[in-house]
Amino acid sequence: MSTTFLPCGTYHEYYAEDHGWWQTKFIKAKMALLFIVLFIGIPLVADEYWLSVCNTVGYTILGALGVQLLIGFCGQVTLGHAAFLAVGAYTSTLLILEFPWPQFLINAGLAYPISIFIAAIVAGIMSVLFGLPSARVKGFYLILTTMAAQFIIVDFLITQYVSQIGGRGQAFSLPPGTIKVGPWVIDSDLKVYFMMLVLVIISIIIMINLLRSRVGRAWVAIRDNDISAEVMGINVVKYKMLAFFVAGFIGGIAGAFWISNLAAISPEHFPWVWSLWLVGVILIGGVGSIHGTVFGSIFMVVVMEVLQLIIMQLLDMGFVWAEPLFMDFLFIKEAAFGLVICGFMIFEPNGLAYRWWQAKNYFNLWPFSY
Repeated sequence: MSTTFLPCGTYHEYYAEDHGWWQTKFIKAKMALLFIVLFIGIPLVADEYWLSVCNTVGYTILGALGVQLLIGFCGQVTLGHAAFLAVGAYTSTLLILEFPWPQFLINAGLAYPISIFIAAIVAGIMSVLFGLPSARVKGFYLILTTMAAQFIIVDFLITQYVSQIGGRGQAFSLPPGTIKVGPWVIDSDLKVYFMMLVLVIISIIIMINLLRSRVGRAWVAIRDNDISAEVMGINVVKYKMLAFFVAGFIGGIAGAFWISNLAAISPEHFPWVWSLWLVGVILIGGVGSIHGTVFGSIFMVVVMEVLQLIIMQLLDMGFVWAEPLFMDFLFIKEAAFGLVICGFMIFEPNGLAYRWWQAKNYFNLWPFSY
């Protein structure tokens, strides 16, 4: 049977076919089109403002992937993930500014890429340290232990000690030309955009392959019922710690990437509310879905940007009552975030990924009813 497109279900003869990434020519064509849009279309048509929005979307995806892994696939609730993004950002920054790199690594533009990898490992280790209580507690108690990461790492260690290294005060400023990957100096929104795409694609590939493996099946078993998983022979503590390490590792990549988008880095870039925001992203996108992480990130970032543009447009049109809204937009953004979460929990608790799944089924099964 031809596999150009399969209108009423997917049929395979081999196990490898059933677990292929892109199982039909139609899907391969869609993915090729997506890559063309991402790597050619958007850079051609987007100005610096919308490129910066795209970079924020990518940063949100990288941050939310770890939260999705812990909550959506392993059942470990976390409300302190922003702390591990901060660990990644500060580790990479300090390595770039303070570490005596060999000159040949600097000339080759490898200092920053190596610092990203080291920052990811450090963030993963810190995540494991604060994930240790998950071996004994769960639910509400685990939420409190993960929140402690924010207050201990960001509000205490980074603010009081790490930020003082080199006598810089609270902010680390990255000199122009510091962020360099190979021969390319990352000094524009367009270059940051391409680096973001590469990091997001690599991180998603890592996540998907892990979830398709024995490790991923163990995580899902622990999420569904950790007692049953332990009875079946799964080392629950081991796999929980591995989940925290991978989540922190990807969070460290997110933080190390984000410094390329900042003129200076300070603890204010990693508030506790950002951890709550990342949880909201996966709730809106869909818990337990990689697609949901992407959809939720795009939705939340773009909706908030559009809301700000509407307020600015009202100001340009002469509506003076819109000026307080623009001045207090941070509070309006938080209120809108709360309203969106409530709306999705009431009307679409399964998130945007569920709607995407329904749309795919409609076209795949047409003309038969689902």
